[in-house]
Amino acid sequence: MGVVALNRTWGRLLGAFLLGVAAAVPTCSVAAAEAGGGAQRGFINPGQQVTIATLGSRPMSVPGDTPPQVIVNRMIAHWKGRLAQVLSDKPDLIALPEACDRPSGVSQEKVLEYYRVRGDQILDFFAGVAKENNCYIVYSAKRGLADGTWRNSSVLLDRKGAVVATYDKNYPTIGEIDSGIMPGADICIAECDFGRVGFAICFDLNFDELRLRYARAKPDIVVFSSVYHGGLMQAYWAYSCRSHFVGAVASLPSEIYNPLGKVVGSSTNYFDYTVATVNLDCRLAHLDYNWGRLRSLKEKYGRGVTISDPGHLGSVLISSNTSGVSAEEMVREFEIELLDDYFERATDHRNKHVKRK
Repeated sequence: MGVVALNRTWGRLLGAFLLGVAAAVPTCSVAAAEAGGGAQRGFINPGQQVTIATLGSRPMSVPGDTPPQVIVNRMIAHWKGRLAQVLSDKPDLIALPEACDRPSGVSQEKVLEYYRVRGDQILDFFAGVAKENNCYIVYSAKRGLADGTWRNSSVLLDRKGAVVATYDKNYPTIGEIDSGIMPGADICIAECDFGRVGFAICFDLNFDELRLRYARAKPDIVVFSSVYHGGLMQAYWAYSCRSHFVGAVASLPSEIYNPLGKVVGSSTNYFDYTVATVNLDCRLAHLDYNWGRLRSLKEKYGRGVTISDPGHLGSVLISSNTSGVSAEEMVREFEIELLDDYFERATDHRNKHVKRK
């Protein structure tokens, strides 16, 4: 199955791994997540804004002979300082880069020793931050399993600091696999109180199979933790999945995209973070056959609706700015044909008229 049930908590996996004890690993659940488009977007409150913070901090460097526990202590202090930059904005969701607690300047052997000592200490630190600040945090790190294998994972902590979802990188690089990282097989959609969140890590961004699985699952947000930027692929994933896309990329621009593939927030050469407030109550529609309907929609709701046109694409983003009527309700009221429905209709029409050889 592509998505499996989430109903357990993430135990102290690394400690269990060292003790050789089987540990339960939470995964993800979502209604009809891979049922060929049957899933519905989970946004409940029309017009509600969601504040997202993403950090692209470079890996913390330490001398090669630094004791493992000292590295743990310094890593916690490092992330305490980086997080302080965004917490005053009271974000609903904070995204961190891939392997965010892996130190640089240390040999592979020393890094493994550090991971054994680290255990859940840094996980517990982030859980405390999430609980204290009433926010979700995506913590991306190397994760040991009870069977002795390793995963490159993104873990979602909820507003109470509990682990509610774990995504294992589906496409580790050849080098990662050869070094012991096992690939995951499932996508992950987590149900949050503001919407549905999916995950991808670094090299994942290159593989259409994974992107299309997420597109069918209809997340509201995709969180991309990475040390690789991906260039145009970030915008393409946002548009293809019809979702907001949050990139947390170590040492490189960390950007937030809307479903049109447009950047709505970005870190800079001066600041390694960005915070943006986005409206998840939105729908994509093509301009074809919708021109008059869109004008009527705007005439009725005025500032209560935003119709965003990026130009050149032929598609617009309809966002509800009122708590009384959702974007979905607006679309239905004016019989506006959504983007995927239009493309499906165009494909069916084409197939009826194609001449087979």
